[in-house]
Amino acid sequence: MSIKGLIFNIQRYSIHDGPGIRTLVFIKGCPLRCLWCCNPEGQLPKPEIMYFENLCIRCGACVKVCPNNASIFRDGKVVILRDLCKACGACVKVCPNNARRLVGNYVTVDEVLNEVVKDMKFYARSGGGLTVGGGEPLTQPEFVKELLRRAKEEYYIHTAIETSLYASAEVVRKVLKYVDYIFVDIKHMDPEKHRELTGVSNELILNNIRLIVNELRDEKDIVIRIPIIPGVNDDRENLNNIANFIKSLKKEIPVELLSYHELGKFKYAALGKEYPLNKYKSISTPSKEYIEEISKYLNSLGIKVIKT
Repeated sequence: MSIKGLIFNIQRYSIHDGPGIRTLVFIKGCPLRCLWCCNPEGQLPKPEIMYFENLCIRCGACVKVCPNNASIFRDGKVVILRDLCKACGACVKVCPNNARRLVGNYVTVDEVLNEVVKDMKFYARSGGGLTVGGGEPLTQPEFVKELLRRAKEEYYIHTAIETSLYASAEVVRKVLKYVDYIFVDIKHMDPEKHRELTGVSNELILNNIRLIVNELRDEKDIVIRIPIIPGVNDDRENLNNIANFIKSLKKEIPVELLSYHELGKFKYAALGKEYPLNKYKSISTPSKEYIEEISKYLNSLGIKVIKT
């Protein structure tokens, strides 16, 4: 029986998720709940309906067709009762203005590879390939492992993964066996602060980074990404602690700085959720000059900062 995985997007011609031109496959489901997550539709391991109220013309087609009475009129607006919604997609099919979107569909490895191989000529010319992100790819280890294995062994495609590494050592070894290039975040070095910001401690993540470096140090390219959230994790103490951790590893690992942005805000609204960072009133997107300042500070600590 073909292994099926739950994904929420396939993005072709990506140029920021590994070397060259790449196809990015988004895996649905993530054990973390980062307050600044820009892909909240990738968090839950099940299909969901996104509702874009600004596109809704309030025709009532979704209300009439819903088999679970999950779409209703309330105070002149259409409301989704999330506890009743089964994400069957019936409302999506009848919406005349694309105000609804079903995120999350089950696919086979063959179906994904059929999309990936369409851009083989671009991979060859640019040194690109397949990147698996999410969500968190390691929440679906069998599907992701098979996808990466076949991409490498059958099509000789360069593979990359974007992961939190929040998974067992067994899963990390199993999946990363077929990965050439690894992106992993360090969001905060203090375990309790990390739990406050993401819902989980960082202990497992840091141990898995050590595992990769100690066991696979000569086989994989690794980049540590640091999301820069002003007023949340950009203090010099945290940056210094991250630098010390990286320098303690047995391999020189470059760092990429990811600037906070609010592009995911509208997605939370479309999922009927409140944006988690609303409680941090003073947060704004950092300027290029500020990111450069942090880059220079890390350089002064002996950390190589790159842009992928």
